[in-house]
Amino acid sequence: MTTTREYPSMAPNVDLTRWPAMAPPRPAPVRAAIARALLARVAHRTGVTVVLPNGSRLGPTSGPVLTVRDPRAFLARLGRHGNIGFGEAYMAGDWEADDLVGVLEPIARNVATLVPSRLQRLRRFYDPRLPATEDNNRRGARRNIARHYDLSNDLFATFLDETMTYSSALFTGSVDEPLAVAQRRKIDRLLDLASVGNGTRLLEIGTGWGELAIRAARRGARVTTLTLSSEQADFAARRASDAGVAANVEIRRQDYRDADGTYDAIVSVEMVEAVGEKWWPTYFRTLDQRLAPGGAIGLQAILMPHDRMLASRSSWSWINKYVFPGGIIMSERAIEDTLAAHTTLRVADRLHFGASYAETLRRWRETFVGAAERVAALGFDETFRRMWTMYLAYSEAGFRAGYLDVGQFLIRR
Repeated sequence: MTTTREYPSMAPNVDLTRWPAMAPPRPAPVRAAIARALLARVAHRTGVTVVLPNGSRLGPTSGPVLTVRDPRAFLARLGRHGNIGFGEAYMAGDWEADDLVGVLEPIARNVATLVPSRLQRLRRFYDPRLPATEDNNRRGARRNIARHYDLSNDLFATFLDETMTYSSALFTGSVDEPLAVAQRRKIDRLLDLASVGNGTRLLEIGTGWGELAIRAARRGARVTTLTLSSEQADFAARRASDAGVAANVEIRRQDYRDADGTYDAIVSVEMVEAVGEKWWPTYFRTLDQRLAPGGAIGLQAILMPHDRMLASRSSWSWINKYVFPGGIIMSERAIEDTLAAHTTLRVADRLHFGASYAETLRRWRETFVGAAERVAALGFDETFRRMWTMYLAYSEAGFRAGYLDVGQFLIRR
């Protein structure tokens, strides 16, 4: 069993009285009043019913129900910290929902209109900015990756399927299809997209727990795969050995910026989200530099609408603070614009399958919630479990609402 590591905002066994982010915030009457008005606006615009401890309700009487347990703490967090406060309030138990995705989905669908336009113009004054410490330079990238992916292999094993694949599967529409089957379909499609076969020199950026590298090696490819996660590197090496393909898989604990050589094909699955806007040109130039003439790139990326990306790209969100430090989701236009401005590469083909990600996340979330005792036995307390549940539900809601999407892209010169 791996040992869980403690990080400032993601530590297991956190005592709420000693964790400032979870301690009840100081009252701020004006901000709390604004937060209550905003909460009422959210309820009416989204159809979510907000139930207060005294039995009063905001919004419709028949919508998904958000039950406020501690209105003073909830409104104080919301008023002081916006979306970060909303997530922290759930972590602290200030509010609850029997159908968490049902509450979050209409919020995600209407997110662009929930804050009045006159307040949107003031966003830069009250939204926390991305901390300089989360910049994805070489040192920062290692730190950011460790805070998420090095928490514990055993933690991820509580909710991932047997392939240990931590990205969207590709479903055919059958509700009974095993998740592992849909994950392997996604991987095989990406390998086919990049024409990976016997003798292919393949570079993978973002190893994960090794499933893609193993499947490529079984095709006869010679795989070089890069990761910054020590936990994932060790785990993937053991899996490659167990699968009998270790001779064809070289696992490097290496930054993508330090990759060398040229390759017939490059694949990267949901790693670009960890690159950071400042480093997008460097990332795509690296792909360009490492791709041999006539080669192909298979890229899988989470996407968001371009206007929402522009509106939120400088903000520090709850997801950044607690789940993916330094992360930012690209728009499809941002991918194409960065390629055009900084490389000789262009998108040649694409497939969108956001509904598959919603289903993937639903299965992860339900499995994780059902594994609460196993997660607790690993040393992760109730606050962490609520945080992780919120993260999975929040993400699922984004895909169900169409606020988020995922795509596979064939990229060539």
